[in-house]
Amino acid sequence: MRILAVFAHPDDELGCVGTLAKHAKRGDEVMLAWTTHGELASQYVDQSDEEIRRIRREHGAWVAEKLGGESHFFDMGDSRMTGSREEALQLAHLYARFGPDVVITWSDDNPHPDHRMTAKIAFDAITLARIPKVLNDSGGDFEPHRERIRFLQYPTMGSPRSFMHVDIGEEIDLATELFRFYQEFYNWNFSPERFLASKASFGRESGVKYAEKFQCRSAYAPALSYLS
Repeated sequence: MRILAVFAHPDDELGCVGTLAKHAKRGDEVMLAWTTHGELASQYVDQSDEEIRRIRREHGAWVAEKLGGESHFFDMGDSRMTGSREEALQLAHLYARFGPDVVITWSDDNPHPDHRMTAKIAFDAITLARIPKVLNDSGGDFEPHRERIRFLQYPTMGSPRSFMHVDIGEEIDLATELFRFYQEFYNWNFSPERFLASKASFGRESGVKYAEKFQCRSAYAPALSYLS
């Protein structure tokens, strides 16, 4: 399998790092992609954009390496994303190149506009990646990616979409290490204990010690035998 996690800013991936590590350990191909560099983080007010991008790319590469995967950054602008066709086309090119079987991203209703827009373009890119004339309308040479993509999002309470859990009991130490890396760098108030508690809560829902939770959104609904 090829698993592609698409998020807006480095550290957004902490909700699925155990799952990514588990797949990489099994031999699946894993890629982390970010639509922005998160360059407006308050910790960087005195640094140049060039320096911020360098730091964020180093963080992303380090996390991806720890998970056993690749990293990729777009530069759509922190807090400047619009959910446009042009943004979705950038992801469609990545889909065509990487050929994901599964895409993991944000929920549709997250308060941060970059998170919502990342979820939107990640879904839109599924269709764009299927169309050769769209992929190559600027002179590219991309083969379309027409295989069915399983589209997973961070959970939203009250959503009618089905939930799924992934047992990350064997990956929890690595997940916590990655959380601590960001928490110490950015001096978050959110503690490692609360991070573990959130994974344990998902675990209790699914009968394991620690889990990560997603919601399934299909690009194409399964066929029905009848209309009713």
